[in-house]
Amino acid sequence: METAIALKGLTKRYPGFTLGPLDLELPAGAILGLIGENGAGKTTTIKAMLGLTAPDGGEVRLLERSAQEAKEDIGVVLDECFFPGDMQVKHVDAVLRHVFRRWDAALFTRLLARYGLEGEKTIKDLSRGMRMKLSLAAALAHRPKLLILDEATSGLDPVVREGILDDFRDFASREDHAILLSSHITSDLEQVADYIAYLHRGKLLLFGEKDALLESHGRLLCRREELEALDRGFLVGVRRGQYSTEALIRRRQEFHRRYPQLTVEPATLEDIMVFTEKGEAVCGD
Repeated sequence: METAIALKGLTKRYPGFTLGPLDLELPAGAILGLIGENGAGKTTTIKAMLGLTAPDGGEVRLLERSAQEAKEDIGVVLDECFFPGDMQVKHVDAVLRHVFRRWDAALFTRLLARYGLEGEKTIKDLSRGMRMKLSLAAALAHRPKLLILDEATSGLDPVVREGILDDFRDFASREDHAILLSSHITSDLEQVADYIAYLHRGKLLLFGEKDALLESHGRLLCRREELEALDRGFLVGVRRGQYSTEALIRRRQEFHRRYPQLTVEPATLEDIMVFTEKGEAVCGD
């Protein structure tokens, strides 16, 4: 099976911030959800992968080629729309047909209609959500094999988001296609992602199959004295309230065997982020 994304030791340094080194591989036919707090390094990772900023170390392979060699096969939607504000929507076609050899004008027109984009409107008159939909239509219309999307569902209402997530599922269902989707909307990633990469302060804290990551973590609600009696090796993070304590635990099945009297609820990606970022850190024995 082809490898869609391969990062080996990817590093980027800024004053006061270092990204990486990052190591991960995404097979073709899969969707990778990239999560992390603001400033964690998600956009920096994407820009370094695409060559929009020069890495300080490591190697990037996209579709088993360099980003430059694979550019015809990569569709990109960044956090901001880069079309000129005074350009009309319909003129995007006239520009990009000269940029991409496989540009499909008919597909672009269909996508504009599907996303409710009027050709006569100028870019500056579009809402943020509509600009994101235009960028997505442009990315899909040159028929790429790899989509790299930075907050592509941000600003969209739930109904439109659900339709676009269906598009993502359909796109990645083809064996030689894949998607990297960076998003703060973790519920979207729980729906569509096959793999999750969690960046925290520039470091890759978690990477693996989404279902396995969620299955291995749990959310525990207990009394303080019950928490103090636990093996600290199970605890990822703790949040203490006035009357009860919550904890994110790892190795959920093993924890249940050790402490069958305690109730552990399934964890979400949001739980994993919140307990890591805002919870009380826990050191294992």
